[in-house]
Amino acid sequence: MSKTTTAGARRSKRNADPHELNSNIVKALSHPLRMKILARLNEGVASPNEMAKEFDESLPLVSYHVRILRELDCIELVRTTPRRGAIEHHYRALTRAFLNEDDWAQMPLSARKAVTTTLLNNALGDMREAIAADTFEERTDRHLSYTPLLLDEEGWIELNDKMAEVLDWALEEQARAAVRIRDGSEQVRARLTMISYEGAPPSEDPAASKRQRVKR
Repeated sequence: MSKTTTAGARRSKRNADPHELNSNIVKALSHPLRMKILARLNEGVASPNEMAKEFDESLPLVSYHVRILRELDCIELVRTTPRRGAIEHHYRALTRAFLNEDDWAQMPLSARKAVTTTLLNNALGDMREAIAADTFEERTDRHLSYTPLLLDEEGWIELNDKMAEVLDWALEEQARAAVRIRDGSEQVRARLTMISYEGAPPSEDPAASKRQRVKR
């Protein structure tokens, strides 16, 4: 992929090859730290120095992955700030840390496991912080559910389509809320965690297995 300026990249994104854009996202999210950086920059503008402190990672390592994300047109530089004789660069996301089914299928199993582990660790870590800060239980209108379901293939596809719709709506609502917050609406640090997965097969009942052997 040829490198372009950030402004040029933004102008050309609408006409870019969708396969190339998807490939860039796959490359971006194929490393857990890059995925973490991209997710953070979707929340707001930040510099490599700020993210290195947040993630407890070395600045050179974070800066390296920020550079890769910029080359992949996933983030852009929005401003620079003088800091004690140096220049601090601040970035924002151009795309969200999201892979569709085809993108996900392009990644090797080891990379998918790494991404899954990072996402779950981030989500569970955030929940633990909220529980420790008593914000998890502060609101009585929050949602918490665990619902085992028995579906067929059609039902499974429909479930995931509905979850994708909820996520799209939530991101659009976040943009609308940003306007209301600027106008004085109270800010709520909401979190949305959705997971669908195929559960492990039921463990065999030792007693039932023994009965089957006796019948034989």
